[in-house]
Order: sequence, then structure tokens, then C-alpha cells
Amino acid sequence: QVQLVESGGGLVQPGGSLRLSCAASGIIFNLKAMGWYRQAPGKQRELVAFIASGGRTKYADSVKGRFAISRDNAKNTVYLQMNSLKAEDAAVYYCNVGEDYSDTYFPSDYWGQGTQVTVSS
Repeated sequence: QVQLVESGGGLVQPGGSLRLSCAASGIIFNLKAMGWYRQAPGKQRELVAFIASGGRTKYADSVKGRFAISRDNAKNTVYLQMNSLKAEDAAVYYCNVGEDYSDTYFPSDYWGQGTQVTVSS
């Protein structure tokens, strides 16, 4: 059974940093691409970043240069380091296990429960 458990969300001031973690089980982690999504109230869920099984990464334009996705295959965990946070980054962040082809991420139906990120002074 696939399980994804996110953690690390919280309240942070604008300009601050957070690191999200997503622990995966029930998959052959090192063979899978992993993605981070976010969903703000009233908006569609959007892909923030993904990391391929080989470590190649891709980011949404809105977070390039501020966010960094990484993975630790020994711990079956994917991370999202978020720096220089802005009010518009506030959302529930979800991780997903999927596949990547031709630099495009294809999500599976497996999602974590999400972790809330609030950016406010």
C-alpha cells in the first residue's frame, strides 16, 4: 500500500524559510519521480517542483531560485526547501509519486494528506 506522509509546514513570516518532508512507503522509491504540489483556497492544485529518479529537477516559474527539491533514497524521503517565502506561497502542500517523461511530470493518484504553509507577518 502506497503511503505518503508530509511534514514541516507551519507559519512563517514573509522572507522566511521552511523545509517540507515527504516520507514514502509501499513503492520502489529510487525508481520513481516525486513531485510537490500546492493548493491555495479557491485555486487549482499546481505542480511546484518535481525530481526525477535520477535527480534531475524542474520548477514552476513562480518558485525558481527560491525553492529546492531534493531526495534521499536511503530514507525514501523527498524534501522541499522553501526560501524567501511570499504571501502567495501560502497553500496546502502535497507530495505525489509519479513518472517523468520528456521533462514532464505525470502524477499518480497517490497523494499525501498535505501540510499547511502559512506566510504572514
